[in-house]
Amino acid sequence: MIREQRNRDKLAAYYEKFIKTGAIDPNVHPWVADSWRKSRSIKVPMDRMRVEHRLTAENFTQRKEKHRMAMEYLESMADGIREFFQKYDLCLLLLDTDCVVLKSYALPYFQMTAGEIEGVFVGLEEVGTSSISIAREHEAPFWLFGPEMWVADCHGGDACSTPVYTGEELSYMITLVSVTQTDIPQDAVISLLLTLRKSLESYLLHMQRIKAQEAILDATPFAVYHVMSGGEVAYANRLGLTRLAGIGVTESDAQATNLNDVVLNYRHTPIYNGFRGIPCHNKEVTWITRAKTYEDITTVVPLERDAEQTVSSVVVVSMPIEDLRTLVAHASGYTSKYSLNSMVGGGAAFSAMQERAARMAKNKRHLLLQGEAGSGKQRLAHGIHQASQRAAGPLITLHCGDATPDFMEQEIFGVALNGEDSHPGRLELASGGTLFLDEVEKMPKLIAAKLAEALKRGYSCRLGETVERPVDVRIIAACDSDLRRLAERGLVDRGLYEIVSKSIIRVPPLRSRRDDIPQLVEHILDELATQHQMPLKKAAPETIQILHDYDWPGNIKQLQSVLEYAFFNTKGSVIRPENINLMGDIKPDGKWKEDRDVFVQAWKAAGGNISRLANLLNVSRVTLYRYLKKFGLEKA
Repeated sequence: MIREQRNRDKLAAYYEKFIKTGAIDPNVHPWVADSWRKSRSIKVPMDRMRVEHRLTAENFTQRKEKHRMAMEYLESMADGIREFFQKYDLCLLLLDTDCVVLKSYALPYFQMTAGEIEGVFVGLEEVGTSSISIAREHEAPFWLFGPEMWVADCHGGDACSTPVYTGEELSYMITLVSVTQTDIPQDAVISLLLTLRKSLESYLLHMQRIKAQEAILDATPFAVYHVMSGGEVAYANRLGLTRLAGIGVTESDAQATNLNDVVLNYRHTPIYNGFRGIPCHNKEVTWITRAKTYEDITTVVPLERDAEQTVSSVVVVSMPIEDLRTLVAHASGYTSKYSLNSMVGGGAAFSAMQERAARMAKNKRHLLLQGEAGSGKQRLAHGIHQASQRAAGPLITLHCGDATPDFMEQEIFGVALNGEDSHPGRLELASGGTLFLDEVEKMPKLIAAKLAEALKRGYSCRLGETVERPVDVRIIAACDSDLRRLAERGLVDRGLYEIVSKSIIRVPPLRSRRDDIPQLVEHILDELATQHQMPLKKAAPETIQILHDYDWPGNIKQLQSVLEYAFFNTKGSVIRPENINLMGDIKPDGKWKEDRDVFVQAWKAAGGNISRLANLLNVSRVTLYRYLKKFGLEKA
């Protein structure tokens, strides 16, 4: 509360009246009157300022370190206005919430040096009524005239104090005291004090946010750097400092490090491109240093540009490949790899499927993908997840044909190994996202029934525990055969079937969309070149024709395998018919005659068709019948 000038003689008379009789004159400010009564009741000495109540040297050192940031900032502010302090004989004090003087910035405080007053308690209990105690109690700025102060030695000057807040919390007190009876410009002093308070509050709030941001950055599993245009590291979080230490940069030197000096291929990294205004998002990058060569996934974001559009600094976020592999291994396919647009085709069957998938992705219902093995159901599941409202959540995959029943149950629901170790299952890991059940028809009925019950209730319990945890999961199930018929025959749990079959997308086999094969071939070869950083290769027209005419019993997965074999085994840039092996990585040599596994793979590649396999292996049907009998296989 800021008060207008008062007649000092009258104020002195009110004080003397209270000291002698205990009576409060009606003209005394209520806050001052209340403070006088408290000072009298606790018998605070009135003759002089007491400094006996002070922190020990050790405790004061610890307290100053705690508040060092505020003390240094206010000192920087006081440096520019010392002439004003000297002109009007003003003393500036910074106090903590216990009313301990942390720092005296200008002129002696009532003839006391900084060493005498710093570390001293100056609250109501120690010095009685003061602007400090009143502003502290009422948490508001307050101007107190000299004759109103409890200590008689202080009646010669005035004082004004104000609380300082960080957010909603009281953090400090600032006090300006006129140590002599001078005609000071009250408005100027008040304005100065409130300006100092506002400035300090803004600074403290800013630093609080910076500390919170640094804590967040230190807790994140990514290395984060702020890099200046010359390659200097202006900031690195905890993991970033660790990464720099791994290449020989000490923590004390980290923020003086120039990446030009330690990264040998700096001019070929996304950081260098970032200063040309080219951002990079989640790119696999190789870093070459004198100590080691390592790979990570890197994002580079260019920051502010000047008038000439020159980038002054960039933020770099990176994750080591080994850390990412650990994360992926734990989350088992945490994010989707493909979008719906990454699926290639233009025929009627494919377009209808893609449009239906885009519509189904937007709703919240569980989903069944039905189609032959290798027809692209897994990629479609990734695309649906990415196009759904759950795209920010995890995509967890479970291959139902890859595990024993006991292990599968643990994989789905999690397991408590003992009283201390308990691991979540994939149902929990997928909460907030999508659980993709590949080959769902191979899931044992009892486990499927348990899963169906968990989905209906929205709760799951780990094996060996009784604690139920909420789950919020969308199921995308994939089946190579007719799931409805399997459920009708009792081979699949009816409850799980009813849950996942509310929406069904049928994925067409490759042989029914032959017109898409040229486009698929080009897309797969482009992906291989990009993924392996190799020159692009094209398929000759006659090669495309061979691929177009083939029945593709293994669908797109088989086409992918065939093209991978041709891509890596073709010396030139054009893949010709002689480079194509429709059995993928199985060579048409004599090994199949002795190795049953090789023969079985070739037979599967031919879709179990004797005539097709005979053509692939360039032998007669009679010869194949002999080997079918030899290896104990059925004729198709």
